[in-house]
Amino acid sequence: MPTHTLKTAVIALGSNLQNPAGQVEAALKAIAAHDQIELQQASSLYITAPIGYADQPDFVNAVCIVTTTLSGKDLLAVLNGIEQAFGRKRSFRNAPRTLDLDIIDYNGEFSEDPHLTLPHPRAHERGFVMCPLAEISPDYVIGNYGTAKELAVRTGSADIRILKNDQTQKAV
Repeated sequence: MPTHTLKTAVIALGSNLQNPAGQVEAALKAIAAHDQIELQQASSLYITAPIGYADQPDFVNAVCIVTTTLSGKDLLAVLNGIEQAFGRKRSFRNAPRTLDLDIIDYNGEFSEDPHLTLPHPRAHERGFVMCPLAEISPDYVIGNYGTAKELAVRTGSADIRILKNDQTQKAV
């Protein structure tokens, strides 16, 4: 059997239905439980306003960094399977969801594949991704856009709050 090189990936997690914080925490456990994925770091949980379709509950978001022997497409398939197991329905763009898992970066690779665009095409514009990533890895570089910390500052954190023990505080 060939040996597979470990790759590093950044995964964004989000939920705004059916106990969103519980959904995100359970998804982190499901990711960590996969035998070809090792959870390296996970951010705090953040509360953020919806983007695009505003008539829905706020989201709970987080970011994790994993190492894996899976290819980017295989990792995406695993994440899609986890979403499905959590009852994800894809009704329309920016719809409410039980769970959303996105690969933000896969080992610094660039891809324009329609199924897996890398780095994620809008992550660098989204504070709800960059603030959690900056919390756990401020110097992580996203494509040609900059570091997580630089991008978090650029996107801002005015509407992003850290969830702590059923209380919230403003993200810094």
